[in-house]
Amino acid sequence: MTELPDRRLLLVHAHPDDESINNGATMARYTAEGAHVTLVTCTLGEEGEVIPPGLAHLAPDRDGGLGPHRIGELTAAMKELGVTDHRFLGGPGRYHDSGMMGVEQNHRPGAFWSADVDEAAGHLVEVIREVRPQVLVTYDPDGGYGHPDHIQAHRVAMRAAELAALPDFCTDLGEPWEIAKIYWNRVPRSVAEAEFARLREALPELPYTKSAAVDDVPGVVDDSEITTEIDGTAHAAAKAAAMRAHATQVEVAEPWFVLSNELAQPLFTTEYYELVRGERPKAHEKTRETDLFAGIAGTDRQEREAGV
Repeated sequence: MTELPDRRLLLVHAHPDDESINNGATMARYTAEGAHVTLVTCTLGEEGEVIPPGLAHLAPDRDGGLGPHRIGELTAAMKELGVTDHRFLGGPGRYHDSGMMGVEQNHRPGAFWSADVDEAAGHLVEVIREVRPQVLVTYDPDGGYGHPDHIQAHRVAMRAAELAALPDFCTDLGEPWEIAKIYWNRVPRSVAEAEFARLREALPELPYTKSAAVDDVPGVVDDSEITTEIDGTAHAAAKAAAMRAHATQVEVAEPWFVLSNELAQPLFTTEYYELVRGERPKAHEKTRETDLFAGIAGTDRQEREAGV
């Protein structure tokens, strides 16, 4: 078995581009610090809308081919973030983009939304037992904003974390492994409100004409729910470059961006999380963690720097 770095982080996302928007700065920071970062993407994002007119033929209601094209975009984005271990759940194309909630695509054969959760989780268990991550990052039960693939990614990630730790589950997939800490993507409401206020002031000078609303941002919650903040300011350029690599889905004008709805949003370089499983270090019982690995023996950055 290949020897892996002491710190290992697994992220589970629904479509290409979700990882860069939500966690790009975090991923860039940890790869730069020598951690092993694994990204598992659950679909190819075949049902996404296409922003550039020159690529409009890739749309599912035209010639198609968006899914394979987005594999290339994801590869380019991961290069910007320094991530070398990125995979598709069950292999590329195993699960199909389900579209937005309530549409016909939800129920097409192969749609991720219709997948058996335990079967899909089995594919992720294999990755977990191979990589042995101490930390898992995924969405909350609503998927951040109610998209069926995001909700399903949450279900699959949480179920896989349970199954991977069971000694009698699919012994052919490797030795059992228990993930020490699980986080959900979050954005504190106060931060979102402050950034949108800045955005409204800057809007007349931007190439965008309208602003999104705070509640358009996935995962916005009351500040009290935030347990962890990762300062990725030093990796802002890498995050922006990764988002820009997803050219069919995202248009970036730092520190802002738009999706296909053409509504401007802030590009967050400090990224926020809620610890939902695992121990919160006593030193951070009343303050936010600044390291996803905080409190995990042998991986805590402060311990490492102190030579513990």
